[in-house]
Amino acid sequence: MKKILSPLLFCLFCALSKAQVPAEHSLLWEITGPGLSKPSYLFGTIHLICPTDFGLSDSLKSALARTEQVALEMDMDDPGMMAGMMKTMNMTAGNELKKLVTAQEYDRLDRFFKDSVHVGLSMFERAKPFVLMGPLFNTVLDCQPQSYEMALMELAGKQKSEVIGIETLEEQMAIFDTIPYQDQAKMLLNLIDSLPAARKEFRSLVALYKAQDINELYRMTLKSEFGMEGNEEVMLFARNRKWVPRIRRIAGGKPTFFAVGAAHLGGEKGVIALLRKEGFKVRAVK
Repeated sequence: MKKILSPLLFCLFCALSKAQVPAEHSLLWEITGPGLSKPSYLFGTIHLICPTDFGLSDSLKSALARTEQVALEMDMDDPGMMAGMMKTMNMTAGNELKKLVTAQEYDRLDRFFKDSVHVGLSMFERAKPFVLMGPLFNTVLDCQPQSYEMALMELAGKQKSEVIGIETLEEQMAIFDTIPYQDQAKMLLNLIDSLPAARKEFRSLVALYKAQDINELYRMTLKSEFGMEGNEEVMLFARNRKWVPRIRRIAGGKPTFFAVGAAHLGGEKGVIALLRKEGFKVRAVK
């Protein structure tokens, strides 16, 4: 009997897990369920995007207007954020970029930063290599990008809603201490050496984002050559698991508009599936 029941139970578990995965194409989701007196909303962002691809739908604005606060991955409205960034951006144990790459590689990086970012590497000598990816996005996008987070903060300000963070700056920056600095430096070199491929990949991600296909966006993000591959657990899955009880607590206090990177929404380990497993109803909003 055990030999018969075990495979059946396993198949049932797999079926139930897959049933939690969002099937609809949507970036905006309504959250209702245990402990919530009013609906909250979950929106998938893309952190930087060209103005020609940027847009805030009427349904998004309407959902945000029905909430009392906006929760981003971090509290980007915190006046102490820049000071906190300066404290947490550097590598531990006296590591320096020059120790992670060859002299030729360092010169190539330095020359690229001077030509593209118009700043030399000397002022970022101790910065975690992942931090240096940020200034390069303008080069990848080939435009002056816009930020969904900044736009949402502006809307929150207009309706006098508080902006809070799901996690702290310190928590987010600590992630980059768990990924070997040498691996991060290799990713940085790979990015500047493979700009055409990076631009092609980002165009594909933007197309999926505009199509609101969060599951395919999730899958493509996992396969990215420029930061995620091999780092899924620390950058996505562990954070998703940590966020769900926080989302429950925050939404239980007051209706909230949550906005996190769209790659966190899809898949069996995504925020939507995890919320559904906790008993919440998470419904796509068109």
